[in-house]
Amino acid sequence: MYNQTLTLTLRKRINSGLSSSSAPDLQKHSSSISEAPRKRLQPYNTKSPIGYFTAKTTSPKQILNKHASIDARKNLVAQVGLENFIRSVVQPLELNLPDNVLFNMNGQGLMNSWEDVYFAERLYTRCLGISKRIYQTHSFTHEPEKRLAYFILEEHNERSYSFLPGFDFYVLVFCYYDDDKNVTRVDVQYDQMSFFLNCLGLAQAHLWLVGKITPVVLCWAKLFHATGLVSPCTFLIQLFLPVALIYWYLWS
Repeated sequence: MYNQTLTLTLRKRINSGLSSSSAPDLQKHSSSISEAPRKRLQPYNTKSPIGYFTAKTTSPKQILNKHASIDARKNLVAQVGLENFIRSVVQPLELNLPDNVLFNMNGQGLMNSWEDVYFAERLYTRCLGISKRIYQTHSFTHEPEKRLAYFILEEHNERSYSFLPGFDFYVLVFCYYDDDKNVTRVDVQYDQMSFFLNCLGLAQAHLWLVGKITPVVLCWAKLFHATGLVSPCTFLIQLFLPVALIYWYLWS
């Protein structure tokens, strides 16, 4: 009997609450939501394309066709030493490694044989105080039409001396091959300044300095943009004018 009375009392309170001020508030809230303007994505405009579509040699159709032809797959390769890594990373595509290859080391060196590549890697790692280097990659992208495969190479570098910190580094590697699946060219690209800063143990100090300088550079960029005179010529003038004034002050 007590439970029935309590249930009836709760029902009366709920009904009275819904019939009073709460219902109009909910209706008002729902109407304001329905009347709120909705942003819609603008359709692709062929007369005035934006972004990469402004290029004359590409189009949305070409991009989609390229995307459909690309083979991207996961493949884990982890080896100690460059030679072991190179011989392992070409196996998924069944590529061959002839003795001669055009190896472009970040635009700073061109080698024509794998023997020279392996020798240079062993020598400069010792010069930079790297005792052991573990190479690994977790996936690669293959473009059969271009006979090209590229991947991100992850390096784990252990140091010869305790006062030099170990570090991880990332490199972008492009491998080109011919019709017989012989690797003919390899392009290696990486941030060379960042690499040497890590080798010297100065990467964190450089990052701290960049954090202090960046607000000043942004302030200058906003002032430069506000002048309305942004162009390559005015940019070069701003770079060389302080140097010229310092030179004139010191040597006049």
